[in-house]
Amino acid sequence: MAVFKEMESPRKVEEAIYNEVIMAGTGWMHELLPGQVLRIVDLEGNQAVDTLFFDAENPEDHYSAVATITAQQNIYLTTGSVLRTESGKELLKIVADTCGRHDTLGGACSAQSNTVRYSHDTLSMHNCRDTFMLLLAQHGENYTKRDLAPNVNFFMNVPVTPEGSLKFDDGISGPGRYVELQAIRQTMVLISNCPQLNNPCNAYNPTPIRLLIWDN
Repeated sequence: MAVFKEMESPRKVEEAIYNEVIMAGTGWMHELLPGQVLRIVDLEGNQAVDTLFFDAENPEDHYSAVATITAQQNIYLTTGSVLRTESGKELLKIVADTCGRHDTLGGACSAQSNTVRYSHDTLSMHNCRDTFMLLLAQHGENYTKRDLAPNVNFFMNVPVTPEGSLKFDDGISGPGRYVELQAIRQTMVLISNCPQLNNPCNAYNPTPIRLLIWDN
């Protein structure tokens, strides 16, 4: 059972070195230096933010849901969670969180999964996997679709049933809620601000997010 650890941040927006709004259905890829803090803000509430992390000095060593879950003995992320790579290295730590719980199991929507979960006519709908692959392609040969792995879904609510299956329920976030992650090592962040229209992960209404970065 997840323990909610909501914690506000002492950081001030006006002191951020980076501040940008990312529209629904678009993405973002950016490098964090050790010690830098990234805040992801759910501007209107109930949005899902699909996110992957890479060791920037060794991109093949990406975020691992298995290593992270095993180390913390919890399937959800919250304040104090340390995100780890496939090799077990610590990449980032959640240092503030006003939502309280984030999904590690639901994965990213794709054209193929949309047709399986919903109907064949969703094949052409935009999806997170396409956004991920577009951004990876724009960042050169160090990143390819082989580097895609099970991702974090910030603000997304994916309960596990007593039978062990997953449910996609209404989000538990709200307007202005945020999560902050501090980079432990040089980290590449890859985000798809989910465009999903077929399940309630974002109330069937994809909305923008805000990204801010502080030096510490």
